[in-house]
Amino acid sequence: MLVMVGIKLVQQKPFKSTFQSIYVIRRLRFLRKKWEEDKKEDGTKWRFLEHKGPLFAPPYDLLPENVKFRYDGKVMKLSQDAEEVAGFYARMLDHDYTTKSTFNNNFFTDWRKVMTHEESKIIKDLSKCDFKEMQQYFLSVSEKNKNRTKEEKAELKAKNEEIQKEYGFCTIDGHKEKIGNFRIEPPGLFRGRGEHPKMGMLKRRVMPEDVLINCSKDSKVPKPPPGRKWKEVRHDNTVTWLASWTENVQGQAKYVMLNPSSKLKGEKDWQKYETARNLHKCIDKIRETYRADWKAKEMRIRQRAVALYFIDRLALRAGNEKDDDQADTVGCCSLRVEHIELHKEKDGKEYVVVFDFLGKDSIRYYNEVPVEKRVFKNLEHFMENKKDSDDLFDRLTTQTMNEHLKELMPLLTAKVFRTYNASITLQRQLDELTDPDATVPEKILAYNRANRAVAILCNHQRAVPKGHSKSMEALKEKIQAKRDLIDEAESEYHDAARAAKRGSVKEKLACDKKKKALERLKEQLMKLELQETDRDENKTIALGTSKLNYLDPRISVSWCKKHGVPIEKIYNKTQRDKFRWAIDMAGPDYVF
Repeated sequence: MLVMVGIKLVQQKPFKSTFQSIYVIRRLRFLRKKWEEDKKEDGTKWRFLEHKGPLFAPPYDLLPENVKFRYDGKVMKLSQDAEEVAGFYARMLDHDYTTKSTFNNNFFTDWRKVMTHEESKIIKDLSKCDFKEMQQYFLSVSEKNKNRTKEEKAELKAKNEEIQKEYGFCTIDGHKEKIGNFRIEPPGLFRGRGEHPKMGMLKRRVMPEDVLINCSKDSKVPKPPPGRKWKEVRHDNTVTWLASWTENVQGQAKYVMLNPSSKLKGEKDWQKYETARNLHKCIDKIRETYRADWKAKEMRIRQRAVALYFIDRLALRAGNEKDDDQADTVGCCSLRVEHIELHKEKDGKEYVVVFDFLGKDSIRYYNEVPVEKRVFKNLEHFMENKKDSDDLFDRLTTQTMNEHLKELMPLLTAKVFRTYNASITLQRQLDELTDPDATVPEKILAYNRANRAVAILCNHQRAVPKGHSKSMEALKEKIQAKRDLIDEAESEYHDAARAAKRGSVKEKLACDKKKKALERLKEQLMKLELQETDRDENKTIALGTSKLNYLDPRISVSWCKKHGVPIEKIYNKTQRDKFRWAIDMAGPDYVF
């Protein structure tokens, strides 16, 4: 069986005594109780917090004199700010973004804002700008960095370790905790997902005067860089961020947070999944309620009930109002008439709703879903006398939906539904797909298939990786080479088996050796073939998103312990650190 050593799982012989079994059970109960007792009921997250503040991006280094920028064929010396921003564009010349008019127009507008008056009088047409020498310079620097000597790599590593020691840790309630993202992102060009209307805009350099610092009153307040000052110093122990600023492109707040492996982050994760488990206790009643509401006299209640049905069944996000300068993405509550099609019959199925819209991060959501007749009839009613651009649920907002959800269950949100449905899907898929007698590689394939079912539910897509075809070809070559070796080994084994029939001890030993070698080769082939299947099935699915954010990690940990699968095969080191609480708490019999 598997037992805990630190945060690692190791194989051990079955317990020799009832005493040992009782010890493990009591240990798991103690850990769970500790997590529950450590929760602070007054809303505070800490009593003492001290840190060094964020690490700012290094200042800009001017280009060498021999690297020229040209405008309309003539060499032009740019001011420092204009040169820095031009460099951001030069680095991206080979990227698809620089072929898009929105990206180019936004870049050129923001670039002209940092030019001197004289520069802006001359540079009026992006197509006349020649960034090629700058691009070649940055490529050469990148190539040089890739080819660092062993000594240079060691020096860089030592330097980064020193920075990590100084900025990468904080003291919180007497404990030293790792900080997640202590480096403030350097300036650059905003990319966005999909056809974002702000792509190409300049992400300005963050200065100390932009930054809020959060620490306890009795701590040493971080010192800003010489000659600078913080925007504000706060002592707010109801939040867990250490520093905050607002980025200029979308006006979003950014934070320096604790590392996912920290105790506070672990507590927050644990509470999130416990809330989702609480939903399991009342999900049947909630479903009965919204089904009854499909027949409500008030249109507002009917719309809310149909939307909640989709949030529950399809794990749709609730969606938020978007400004004109944001990407046109929607969630369930903000769907428009143009985002769905109704088919009384499609491909042999009755009452089919076809969804087609851009969701979070401009990822397309396309799904053909058979629904209940009452839902279908309601949707027909909601769409009557409306234009394509009209709201499907015109009597519903994300805010009113969230208020209703909290009435159904404390802390209930659309995301809790998403977390619940993702986790319960993983639990059920693992129960269905896992063969207790299968090999570890076969069990891992079953796990990834269960995870994929969740990723499909949550619409966690990705583009096929650029190197997919090449890596698959290399894998196929390995498989063929292994098959050739097996053919050769089978032939040798048959010869050895015939020789062993003559009864010589030496020949029988040789036959056994050939047989074991053949079995090893077949096992290696099976692993390669499973790897090929796994890689091909998951080429367009992002498994990591649901694994990190929506799946109760105790399900995976319990599954590993129950079926003898090393935890390292499911979670990498970073993930094991993040889910240390689950690894400590979950026994082999845990059920979501």
